[in-house]
Amino acid sequence: MQRTHGHERPRAVVTPLISVSTVVQPHEDPSRVVEAVKAMFSDWIPDVIPSNTDFPNDRSAVMMTGSSESLDTLLEATKNQRILDTALDAMTMELDGGSTGFSLSRQAALAGKASFVISERAMGGEIRVGLTGDGLAGWLEQRTSHAGRDSVPRSVGDGLAMTDEGEPVEWFNREGNRTIGED
Repeated sequence: MQRTHGHERPRAVVTPLISVSTVVQPHEDPSRVVEAVKAMFSDWIPDVIPSNTDFPNDRSAVMMTGSSESLDTLLEATKNQRILDTALDAMTMELDGGSTGFSLSRQAALAGKASFVISERAMGGEIRVGLTGDGLAGWLEQRTSHAGRDSVPRSVGDGLAMTDEGEPVEWFNREGNRTIGED
């Protein structure tokens, strides 16, 4: 049985509503921007795709918004990169009840990698993801779970999350012992 540190897990876990948006700048190729988003959210269909024109042009920045049914590709990338705890932290930094939001690097997504944008603008643009649903904290804990949590349990709001600047609060060795905040 997995420890929850006082957080109740929802009995029926339902995939949250997932909104995905990005901004296409005048100098960017809209088809490459769509390709980058679809690398993480293959079912994403933007509400608008600006036409590709030669640069310089008079096109303004355009927000493309759509939805997705799944975070599976993103979560698989975080699993393969061994950053599931980082993913949990980044995806819950803005958690407020049943909603949260986070940003991903579009450039990393195009390469099939998950890179969370914490404080600065990402070179190559950002993908903004919004999640809304009941029991969201428990759902994210469950979807980012891994065997390492047997020795170092993690949960939303446990005091081990990274700082707002993306810095670690604590590191643990292979035996599950603290290495930064040792008493």
